[in-house]
Amino acid sequence: MTTKTPRAYWKPLAIGAPEPYRELPVKLERMIHFVPPHNEKVRAKLPDLAKTVDIVLGNLEDAIPADQKEQARKGFIEMAKTVDFGNAQLWTRINCLNSPWVLDDIGEIVAEVGDKLDVIMLPKVEGPWDIHYMDQLLAQLEARHGLTRPILVHAILETAEGVKNVEAIATASPRMHGMSLGPADLAASRGMKTTRVGGGHPDYGVLADAKGDAPRAFVQQDLWHYTVGKMVDACLSAGIKPFYGPFGDFSDPAACEAQFRNAFLMGCVGAWSLHPSQVEIAKRVFSPEPEEVKFAVRILEAMPDGTGAVMIDGKMQDDATWKQAKVIVDLAKQVAAGDPERAVLYGFTA
Repeated sequence: MTTKTPRAYWKPLAIGAPEPYRELPVKLERMIHFVPPHNEKVRAKLPDLAKTVDIVLGNLEDAIPADQKEQARKGFIEMAKTVDFGNAQLWTRINCLNSPWVLDDIGEIVAEVGDKLDVIMLPKVEGPWDIHYMDQLLAQLEARHGLTRPILVHAILETAEGVKNVEAIATASPRMHGMSLGPADLAASRGMKTTRVGGGHPDYGVLADAKGDAPRAFVQQDLWHYTVGKMVDACLSAGIKPFYGPFGDFSDPAACEAQFRNAFLMGCVGAWSLHPSQVEIAKRVFSPEPEEVKFAVRILEAMPDGTGAVMIDGKMQDDATWKQAKVIVDLAKQVAAGDPERAVLYGFTA
């Protein structure tokens, strides 16, 4: 597949469209909190909800009944116009590109509230061609409606073909914000034998070697480890952001936290929260531990120019651990800027 030259890559795709971002805006994105816009009771709670989350996403796709699709779109436009989201970003997940609702989703939302929208989440992305289509269409609509900043695109990785093409998707456009793992649809696409939405499976594991008649330990494994690792590599090499997707069992917060933490340790910057109880889990998991931050600060202070080697608490720290420490401290500073409670825990207050 041919690729654009650097000059063409950064060129707006419509006359009058805003210039693409050269660097993604730096924002706190520990959780993408899903809300059903067709539900008036949920919309009424948004002013308070927006104070507690990093991203509010109006969901128009899965979990919205077919006869409520138009109402969900209208509800999203209404909430975008009337709610003060403060520091929270505003996203929407539109219907997939082969659906009968998607053109109206994109056209009406950009026309009515495009100036307030940060990101469009695009489901079931199969390859770079899906991103190219969105890129061109959004540029035309941005130019028509006089938008001054580009709307970013976030792809959901939820088909086998999408996983196969993940690197090409990540670099398809400067409009790319990041990707999320979509485990339920991906499981169906792959023919996986599970009905769970995220998380592990009790039958997927490793059996310890036999030692006579002694009981053999069985350790459950992570169904999504390979895909998350592949997604993280594709995103980070392209300078965009990887996210874990949904965890569907609201009755098991411990398992949710374990799954989120695995994703965080592997490089994901956030996850979806489908229930208010998962917001605090995401805040806790995707914010560095205070003691880890304080130790990372000590490494940076002991190696101001990032070279050489020093001993701290009996452990050698060198150029490589300095880079690891900088990742942790940079994230902690970003969290502290939008989370006063954690700023105090990190010791970053004035």
